[in-house]
Amino acid sequence: MLNIKEENRRVAVQPLLPVQLSKHTAGAYDIHPTHTLGRGRIHTDYEGLVEWMLLHQQVCIDGYTGIWWDELYHTLQEEFNRRGITVQWHFAKDALKEDVNALIAPFLGEEGDVWGTRTSLRIHDLFHKDKLAAMQSTHKGLHIIMGTGAALVNDKAPVIYLDLPKNELQYRMRAGVAANLGSNGSNVFAEMYKQAYFVDWVILNEYKQSLLPRIGIFVDTQRGETITWVHKDDLLAGIDQICRDTFRVRPWFEPGAWGGQWMKERIPGLSLEAVNYAWSFEMIVPENGVVFESDGYLLEIPFEWLMYRQHRAILGKHAAIFRYEFPIRFDFLDTFDGGNLSIQCHPSLSYIREHFGENITQDETYYILDCKDDAKVYLGFHENIDPAAFRADLDNSVQFNQPVNIPQYVQAFKASKHALFLIPNGTVHSAGADNLVLEISATPYIFTFKMYDWLRLGLDGEPRAINIEHAFRNLQFGRQGAAVEKELISVPALLEEGKDWQLVHLPTHREHFYDVHRIELDTTVSFKTEGICLVMMLVEGTSISIKTAAGTATVYHYAETFVIPADADVYTITNLGKGRAKVIKAFLKEEHPVFNSLYE
Repeated sequence: MLNIKEENRRVAVQPLLPVQLSKHTAGAYDIHPTHTLGRGRIHTDYEGLVEWMLLHQQVCIDGYTGIWWDELYHTLQEEFNRRGITVQWHFAKDALKEDVNALIAPFLGEEGDVWGTRTSLRIHDLFHKDKLAAMQSTHKGLHIIMGTGAALVNDKAPVIYLDLPKNELQYRMRAGVAANLGSNGSNVFAEMYKQAYFVDWVILNEYKQSLLPRIGIFVDTQRGETITWVHKDDLLAGIDQICRDTFRVRPWFEPGAWGGQWMKERIPGLSLEAVNYAWSFEMIVPENGVVFESDGYLLEIPFEWLMYRQHRAILGKHAAIFRYEFPIRFDFLDTFDGGNLSIQCHPSLSYIREHFGENITQDETYYILDCKDDAKVYLGFHENIDPAAFRADLDNSVQFNQPVNIPQYVQAFKASKHALFLIPNGTVHSAGADNLVLEISATPYIFTFKMYDWLRLGLDGEPRAINIEHAFRNLQFGRQGAAVEKELISVPALLEEGKDWQLVHLPTHREHFYDVHRIELDTTVSFKTEGICLVMMLVEGTSISIKTAAGTATVYHYAETFVIPADADVYTITNLGKGRAKVIKAFLKEEHPVFNSLYE
């Protein structure tokens, strides 16, 4: 039996999601946002799972990578033994092809490469068909196939699906207690993450979507032997409700080389032992989960289940364009009492498609949520920059560990609260120290070409990867001089106003397929979604309530990110604080050239 000591299960500063809801600091940012399923919906017992399985002759227990299958098997077997029931077991891993690593290798680049290419493999490609077929049984009693890929054995058998959030999967990888899909490969976290992003998640997300009609029970396994589970119909009812109302994903937080102290000091519930917090994954949905609650018990599902079930309700007019990909992300970059981000840029649309297999690219903006008086944002080049001299200085820095005089090449602008800096792909940029940046962006989030990292080491004591060659294939040197301030710093414009509210437009760049508004209000105001999904955050004030036609009023606090799906139709914002509230709203433009080239 797999026996993992509790202290060795995960490497993280993020607290594990509790089984039961704990008290939340009233009026403050909530690190455990929940959505109710009603009473009696979430269960914690293995006995109930066994009772359900005994209703069937054959059951497939399938799930994601990172699941501790041996622990689950022994726990279930003990329950069957207690009942005196004989079970015929098969394990999907026994049908894996011997050359899985060779199949996967073309999508991973060379060892040490930061990025791979999104795989074209599918789950069936990793298994021997004849070995799967041999797991079929004529046994009259209960027959269970267990493991990732188990449901391939019998396309008619009901499925219990085991899942866990992507952040917890990564924490297990760091601890060395989770492996990649079908792999006996690298145990270096960077290599494991690369395979996870470009291979495992691609294959398993498509696979789990195909299983949805067959799944009878969803199980949240992030706590190891302590599980929470829900019947599919109860979970889908909860998903259907929030996808026509409003919801938050569960944020998660990570330290980093340049990280700061703003979140650590202001967000209740974060570990104070962390050296800093550099990022908050406010809504980077390939890695966020959604938490449901019943009788105080908590169950988290990865966000993709919402898209597979209700992408049309969520995305509205844009559902046919983006399908199951949620196109906008929000995250925090915290440099308060920290350091500068690396000098960096992001790939062009053609480059990210050709080299990495992505559909959309990493077009970003920096919204300054908070900053100190001397905080800066590095953005665009100075007039008449010499690209060759810049390249030479960067290369020398890597080779000889020499500092680069960045202000000689890159412009620095004073940061101010509520300013929006525009960072279309190919733009040189960095957030300076003493900022709390709300990064509003297209969803891709790992394609950062670092050119200079201020000669510092990562938290692991090793230099962080520098990607000068990639960067120089994408840098837009024409973004220089006076044109930078004119084109890349948004100028607010009043769109509408009432007695005690205003709707302000913060125009984005023509490359951005999303736009940004700010709603400023003293009391209450109502708007229509116009069939478009809205990603929102309270950026000034203490708290607001959001009420749609589909639900009761939901309270959100300062700095919390939330979504109003397209199908919510009408939403009313009420300011619950004393001063004026300001709410950022990011949304997809009605039309954009990139939409025409997606999913051709």
